[in-house]
Amino acid sequence: MEKINYNRIKAVLAEKNVSSKELAKHLGKTESTVSRWCTNDVQPSVEVFYQIAQFLNVDIKELFISSLK
Repeated sequence: MEKINYNRIKAVLAEKNVSSKELAKHLGKTESTVSRWCTNDVQPSVEVFYQIAQFLNVDIKELFISSLK
């Protein structure tokens, strides 16, 4: 079964030159948790997506992969 990517957290971190370690520290999460978000193994809650968007200074929509093809 093909793995589906739902978020762009890893890409936006790279675009903003921010490390996953910095994000983890800001959110009070483990680096392992952020890594799992970046690889789309698990997804953060909507509230955490909002916090990520604020930290990275992007619209929350930038963190998601479009459902329209």
